[in-house]
Amino acid sequence: MSDLLYSEEEEALRAAVRDLLTDHCDAPGVIARTESGTPHHLALWKALTDGMGLAGLLVPEELDGQGATHREAAVVLEELGRAVAPVPYLTSAVVATEALLACGTDDLLRDLATGTTIGALAVALNVAPGAAYRVVRHEDGLLHGELTGIADAAVADVLLVPADDGGLYAVDATTATVTPQTSLDLTRPLATVTLDGVRGRLLGDAEPAVRRALRAGAGLLASEQFGLAEWTLTETVRYLKERKQFNRPVGGFQAIKHRLAQLWLEVVNTRAAARNAADALANGHDVDMAVTVAQAYAAPVAVHAAEEALQLHGGIGMTWEHPVHLYLKRAKADSIAYGTPGAHREALAALADLQAP
Repeated sequence: MSDLLYSEEEEALRAAVRDLLTDHCDAPGVIARTESGTPHHLALWKALTDGMGLAGLLVPEELDGQGATHREAAVVLEELGRAVAPVPYLTSAVVATEALLACGTDDLLRDLATGTTIGALAVALNVAPGAAYRVVRHEDGLLHGELTGIADAAVADVLLVPADDGGLYAVDATTATVTPQTSLDLTRPLATVTLDGVRGRLLGDAEPAVRRALRAGAGLLASEQFGLAEWTLTETVRYLKERKQFNRPVGGFQAIKHRLAQLWLEVVNTRAAARNAADALANGHDVDMAVTVAQAYAAPVAVHAAEEALQLHGGIGMTWEHPVHLYLKRAKADSIAYGTPGAHREALAALADLQAP
């Protein structure tokens, strides 16, 4: 059995990432970006990738990566979740990178590992691992078709596109038409990708690459959801200690204490499920089971934590200036990303050989 506690190296990584986010990713700045039409924080992305080498955590050292594991990537995602950081880390450094690792595409992996290139897998964000996904038409060496719901496509340099011949193709994003879609979560925007006779480079078989990429995405998304839930709980407790009603701190009322205690239990359990998924991905043990458990559990907890934060902050929580709306929107969008909790429960029932209700 692996040790799911954080190692000294992981805690040092967390401290470094949190310091960087504290300096460069404050809530007013994130809110201002969502209003600007360019929500992605590319200067922060450069600091995370160029400065700290975090885009290459899952890439072997001989390909200019860090040669680390999903455990370290999970720690980074916990911190990015706490800050609702608008960077394409999950989509490029995890999902697109995993697809390329499955194909063994060394040159592109080098580019993604150094952060100089941002990749996006052109599969809708809501597709669960192992589920059907849309493909484009491959005809006379050119790709034709439209794919919707592609996360972070707006900042991608290379799109990894599955085609009807079973291949996965690398497409220069400048040759595709990328149209922003209206997204609930403005910090991880979606887009429609249209290919009108575009040339792509065959990387390998799409099916195993997409399955591996989405499984890693679902498993590590739980760490983002845990970070988000932990921040909303901590911030709510802090606020309720200061906010007074009837000359008493609101946090002193028993009904409020019960709600917070229940939420604390859910958040702690989410950490265990998310850590287990990251460890399983790192070591290759019972991966499907660990990932489905983590997603089935983490998604509703993140939503519950953000909803409680919104309610318990009272009137101020309903304002645009307070960041809690960013967390609620991210939690809601995350809850259908890489499969809904219901889809993961069904998958879990099949894995455990139990009939789903």
